[in-house]
Amino acid sequence: MEDLDYTKLYQAYQLHVVVSRTKSAGSQYHCPVPFRFLGFNYPSVTADSGYESEEGYSYLREEGQQPYIKPQTYEKWKKRSFKQDISKRENMAYNQETDTYICHAGKELRVLYLKKQHNKSGYESEVTVYECLDCTGCPYKEKCTKAKGNKRLYVSKSFLEKRGESYQNILSEKGIKYRMNRSIQVEGAFGVLKNDYGFQRFLLRGKKKVKLEILLLSMGYNLNKLYKKIQNERAGSYLFALKASA
Repeated sequence: MEDLDYTKLYQAYQLHVVVSRTKSAGSQYHCPVPFRFLGFNYPSVTADSGYESEEGYSYLREEGQQPYIKPQTYEKWKKRSFKQDISKRENMAYNQETDTYICHAGKELRVLYLKKQHNKSGYESEVTVYECLDCTGCPYKEKCTKAKGNKRLYVSKSFLEKRGESYQNILSEKGIKYRMNRSIQVEGAFGVLKNDYGFQRFLLRGKKKVKLEILLLSMGYNLNKLYKKIQNERAGSYLFALKASA
């Protein structure tokens, strides 16, 4: 029998890993790990807003997995202050035929140029830069932009398209159930490990040893969970009814 590759085993067990940091916000974004080497792959991935990125969306599309990821601005969209902010792209009219935005003053923001940018993992994204024709003397400029010159927008069309798909997914009946289940299953696991199991810090040092330690903890957590299900005669039950196979 071949020796176990603990790195691959850990990756197979984990749903996602940190792959890089966004250049603009400096926040981490994550990419799901494939389960192909175990002989199966999940049809969809559910995650909260901290895992949203263009790179993650692109990865899921390549793997044929449906994203159920809440947009980072999801909560902000609901606020009145956001809806009344004339500087936001979301509050501007967009003309798809001319590829232009219309600001609060009724002026066009046209494409100025395209630029390529790379993150630390090497992923390349294309950003379209729009600029207003003339902001001179505009009574709304103070509320619209802090720039000395004309108002500019930086838009990744690929990211917006992929985000739109994910956003529609989470609004569906299935998406609502997935998000509810994620909150119950995932967030609760961290609480149990830290508070019930008393796991406050890693005891080992080094990447491989730490991976092995969290793997053992995760296996113990799942075995305990399975044991409780067996004792409560809930083994083999599912949160949602399974669809009949074709």
